Amino acid sequence: MLITTWNVNSLKARLERVTAWVKENQPDVLCMQETKMKDEVFPALTFAELGYESAHFGQGQWNGVAIISKVGLTDVVTNFAASIEPDHEARIISAKCGDIRVVSVYVPNGRSLEDDHYKYKLAWMKKLRRHAAAIADPSEMLVIGGDFNIAPTNDDVWDVTKFDGATHVSEPERKAFAELCEWGLVDVFREMNPEPKVFSWWDYRNGSFHKGEGMRIDFLLATKSTFARVEDSKIDRNARKGEKPSDHAPVSMRLSNGRAK
Repeated sequence: MLITTWNVNSLKARLERVTAWVKENQPDVLCMQETKMKDEVFPALTFAELGYESAHFGQGQWNGVAIISKVGLTDVVTNFAASIEPDHEARIISAKCGDIRVVSVYVPNGRSLEDDHYKYKLAWMKKLRRHAAAIADPSEMLVIGGDFNIAPTNDDVWDVTKFDGATHVSEPERKAFAELCEWGLVDVFREMNPEPKVFSWWDYRNGSFHKGEGMRIDFLLATKSTFARVEDSKIDRNARKGEKPSDHAPVSMRLSNGRAK
């Protein structure tokens, strides 16, 4: 079972690239972020033709999250769980895919440490932890995939000194990420690939991709019972190449077919 997360940075602009990647790689579940479209124009029929059910939570030209699945898609929850104050933006969607609860998230950027958006980001991460607890127990099968806009350690950014006093690497953000994981989640790619300086995002400007100046801010976080089934995890750097790519690369993990022991 292949589960992938990918910030596509406008599904309308990159639908051809996304469908080509899906055809080639055949993920069982794909979480997408920054679809940047309304629900009524989400290309559900296009994905259905490829064998996928889909669920989308969008708001037009900003944000937008989706899950497509060919192993079933039920119990869809748009926004946070009912017990949590809803977000005013389309940044989170959850669904049951096969025997795994899957959450696709697009964590706020934060903009700057002085911006209200930064406070919103930190509050959002706390709500995400509450959301995880509301929809599952740490002993159950759960995956939270998405663009977190946080580099958890200095190994996850090409040169941390370039981000002095900036978002994505601040201690409160990193603490919020760590607290989410402490609830009972494993950073799958890091556990399977301990080498530093492997990234999932590169700025479009200044030839950052070719210079290797990136960050690892896209994650698949899994409960331990889910991680017990993980066989490997990869970042598809090739998907960042070519004409008009997203500035993010897909992050995937492959699970064995059997249930965790």
